[in-house]
Amino acid sequence: MEIYYGIAAIAGICILVLLMGTMKQKENWVTTFILRSVAGVVGICIVNTLLDSVGISVAAGINPVNVLTIGTLGISGFGLVYGILFYQLL
Repeated sequence: MEIYYGIAAIAGICILVLLMGTMKQKENWVTTFILRSVAGVVGICIVNTLLDSVGISVAAGINPVNVLTIGTLGISGFGLVYGILFYQLL
């Protein structure tokens, strides 16, 4: 279990360094990422509510992996998250 914490810490530091370098080069990329992430979280809440009202037992969680996926890929990342969940439902 301690190995996973070490791997997560190293990955987090690498992501932080990459974001710092990117912020120097392109500030618009960071704001776009944040806006996509926020819109993705709102979208997850809305879609989870709609699916629950219809009676479909598929719900994406709001966690760092989903937020990073949606923030990086945008609407295609949103589709990817729900695509994986529906594939697991089969």
